[in-house]
Amino acid sequence: MATTEEKQELVETLKGPRYYRLSLSGYGGESAYMSISKEAYDFWKPVCEEHGDSDLTEYMLCEELDECDFEEIQDLPVEAQFLHDVGDDNYKRPWYESHTEFEHTHGVEYTSARITVTEVDSIEYGANIVGDEDVVDRESLQEYLSTLEEEYNYEIELVEMGCCDEAVEHKYIAQMYSSENGTFFEGIIETVGNFDPKKLKFHTTEFLNGEDTVTEIYYDGVEVDKYRGDTNGKGYSASVWKN
Repeated sequence: MATTEEKQELVETLKGPRYYRLSLSGYGGESAYMSISKEAYDFWKPVCEEHGDSDLTEYMLCEELDECDFEEIQDLPVEAQFLHDVGDDNYKRPWYESHTEFEHTHGVEYTSARITVTEVDSIEYGANIVGDEDVVDRESLQEYLSTLEEEYNYEIELVEMGCCDEAVEHKYIAQMYSSENGTFFEGIIETVGNFDPKKLKFHTTEFLNGEDTVTEIYYDGVEVDKYRGDTNGKGYSASVWKN
């Protein structure tokens, strides 16, 4: 039987505050969407259809036009140079800072995401782990949330899925995508008492490439701030299309 002191210690422990590190890992990436002219679309579309996206990706990645190592095209007409900012001395901007960018995303893809929740002893970045096991150990996020919703007879909704509508105003679009793998999100949840998974709420957005990206995480109505991530690049892809 627990002593009075042990019972009091347990009460204080449960009372809080307590801290849990939530992380999401898996596959996802960084995307930049930019508006381009009809002339740029008319040049790049057939190139990509016939030869793939290697030359378009090369144009997106090279710092200066004379440094581009194209495989199929010989010359790049001015009207196809959509990353060049005429209003800034024709400076070629990086793909992630395009002057015509209207959407920029970075995150894990919902169906590939895995969630880990670990109790730690403070809200600080280098907080020590409490206990020997994770509260949630790399569970499939989609399956984990679906199981919880089913367990509570669908009286709770732990995922809110939306769509990006920023492309409506743009007729011709170019996208650059950096595919990545690793930890996309780490943040600290501060609670009173034990971690309660039914207080979670995940927001996802379906962007123009069709991926549902996790964009926001809430616990008990409060957004969980991201304090770090650690991913590895797996490659680039580029495309153009008519909206």
